[in-house]
Amino acid sequence: MINKIVKTAAEAMAGIRDGSVVLLGGFGSIGLPYALVDGLLEQGAKDLTVVANNAGIGRIGLARLFDANRVRKIICSYPRTADPIAFLEAYRAGRVELEVMPQGTMAERMRAAGAGIPAFYTPTSVGTKLAEGKEEREFGGRKYVLEEALYGDVALVEAWEADRWGNLTYRSSARNFNPVMAMAAKLTVAQAQHIVELGALDPEQVPTPGIFVDRVLHVPYGEPTVT
Repeated sequence: MINKIVKTAAEAMAGIRDGSVVLLGGFGSIGLPYALVDGLLEQGAKDLTVVANNAGIGRIGLARLFDANRVRKIICSYPRTADPIAFLEAYRAGRVELEVMPQGTMAERMRAAGAGIPAFYTPTSVGTKLAEGKEEREFGGRKYVLEEALYGDVALVEAWEADRWGNLTYRSSARNFNPVMAMAAKLTVAQAQHIVELGALDPEQVPTPGIFVDRVLHVPYGEPTVT
């Protein structure tokens, strides 16, 4: 019987290695799997490369990994949010490397990874520092740069509902990067606010089929945080 539900955060984080590329869902605090981030902190993996929309807020979630010196590099679109204090301290101290990536490019690179597409051309970043060192071609009189698929060793995502096969639903804007990240990683771990019976989910409302999910942790913490 397939049952991807795990009982503890420690079980959910088992086997994550030092140096892993971690795809971390969320847009600000919306859709960010706080319980899994805390579990990763307790698990102890270090020298991580984290891919996220932003570089953390305050001293919670992703910011805790910076404070614990677990992140070697952050790839994100918005390193400076309302309160990026932990990231700024680590960056100014030279403890973390920053790679800024346009948001759409980041999403498409992960979508490409999940779809088995090794690379694609985009006009985004042409003529800027972000395009330096990248292959450039012209199509229809317009310049494009080559971007490679962005794979993760681990994806940590937050879902609204899950069943024991790992099928996931999301609620409103909490969906954000979670589906493409789930597809792009070798190991995908989801925290879900609700666990439902097999067959209870409408297949048309399942952005992330269980084939992309390896472990599910039930974290019933109520309504998503609104920022």
